[in-house]
Amino acid sequence: MTTIAEIGQAHEGSLGMLHAYIDAVAKTGVTSIKFQTHIAEAESSLHEPFRVKFSKQDETRFDYWKRMEFTVEGWCEIGTHCKEVGLEFISSPFSNMAVDVLEEAGVERYKIGSGEVNNFLLLEKIATTGKPVILSSGMSSFDEIDASVAFLKSKGIEYSILQCTTSYPTKPENYGLNVINELKKRYGVKVGYSDHSGKVATGISAITLGAEILEFHVVFNKQMFGPDVSSSLTMDQVSELVAGVNDISIAMSNPVDKRDNSKYADLKNIFEKSLAINKALPKGHVLQFGDLEAKKPKGYGLDATLFQDVIGKSLTRDMEQWEFLNSEDMS
Repeated sequence: MTTIAEIGQAHEGSLGMLHAYIDAVAKTGVTSIKFQTHIAEAESSLHEPFRVKFSKQDETRFDYWKRMEFTVEGWCEIGTHCKEVGLEFISSPFSNMAVDVLEEAGVERYKIGSGEVNNFLLLEKIATTGKPVILSSGMSSFDEIDASVAFLKSKGIEYSILQCTTSYPTKPENYGLNVINELKKRYGVKVGYSDHSGKVATGISAITLGAEILEFHVVFNKQMFGPDVSSSLTMDQVSELVAGVNDISIAMSNPVDKRDNSKYADLKNIFEKSLAINKALPKGHVLQFGDLEAKKPKGYGLDATLFQDVIGKSLTRDMEQWEFLNSEDMS
């Protein structure tokens, strides 16, 4: 099971903050950490509108991306740090130039953001690296995903697909959990879920429905500044989620066979019951339903499941209250 903590822009352009996130995420048990690699001049322009006008310090969306940039040296330090703490280093590039930066930094896997699914120029650039790709389906129709998948397959690139909804935070009616298995059937590859709900339960649900990759935004505190805070999990929530995901993964790979309960034989003898009589009865008494009780343990009298077989039979001896009832006691 791959669990991916998405930092996004939660670092607010601070390299020190980003490294703090790496250390914190490493303690939660996730397998991977994901970033976004922005180079303002290469991916944006002054004409780009804000998705959500959240920033009082960035005059334009372009200015915001500029503030989110790190140098090549900075990205190399990020890649080294991820490896030191045992996290798979993943990033979403938003320009061909960003791919060059990530290659220098030693990125291990590429994530294609929802808005880049049909950016074949970027896909071509990433394909030249030969590295595996995670394709996000957030804003794409099946026809658009088909086209991107065909392109990646033509290049011999290993790929997986995430169901996600490009809405922050995502409301339950928009989770699209049903799409997980639709993607599996359609493409026959590893499928996951990219969560923007900001809730632990959503990721757990995705795993039970077949997701093999789980991605979620993380933040130190939900009072922090940034466009993705409301759709993020705190570190404590991430730890809770990872523990739950690991448990569910174990459960899903160990199906219980209800046709065979032999391993419960000892417990069944303790918890199941034998037939007994609930009052003192004389020899010759014809047993009725009201005479019977079921008492633990099993094996001291007839099984309680056989109560209908004893109704109407006569006792062959006097019996005391609460005695177990066996075949030789009746005729």
